[in-house]
Amino acid sequence: MEDQQLEELKYPIGRFALPEAPGKEEIQAAIAVIEVFPSNLEKTVKSLTDEQLDTPYRPGGWTIRQVVHHVADSHTNAYIRFKWGLTEDTPRIRTYKEDRWATLADVDGTPVEPSMTMLRALHAKWVLALKHLNPEQWKRSIFHPGFDKEITLAQLVCQYSWHSRHHLAHVNHLLARKGWVS
Repeated sequence: MEDQQLEELKYPIGRFALPEAPGKEEIQAAIAVIEVFPSNLEKTVKSLTDEQLDTPYRPGGWTIRQVVHHVADSHTNAYIRFKWGLTEDTPRIRTYKEDRWATLADVDGTPVEPSMTMLRALHAKWVLALKHLNPEQWKRSIFHPGFDKEITLAQLVCQYSWHSRHHLAHVNHLLARKGWVS
């Protein structure tokens, strides 16, 4: 497989670019994506067979099942990162070994419904909190080792909006390539 093809499979909506200073409209758009993500993902995966769920979205990539469980894990971390950012002064957040988490027993062969239930509840709570932040709270920051710098909560919400769209695109592109779209 050519490098360009692999890049497109890895990043179907492009790589994330950290916005410098997201404005009110960009923040609202990001929240809207986060709000509908669980229902969009659920509609996409609910009728898939185990064989389809266990299909990697790209050569060497995660299966659809792993992607669903990954976003539940990742967005749980995101929610906590926002809470830390709101309640502590520039906390240094932790990263985690996503590739290792994707091989644990709560992922491998596990139905996606527990993670879908988790995503629905988590996003409902998260969006409620996000919609009530004031302009000063959006300027609060965390230190993110993945970026090796401080980032604001406004930037962080944009990252997770991208993350939601990124992984939904992984699944949708695979379904289209395989002809599994109804």
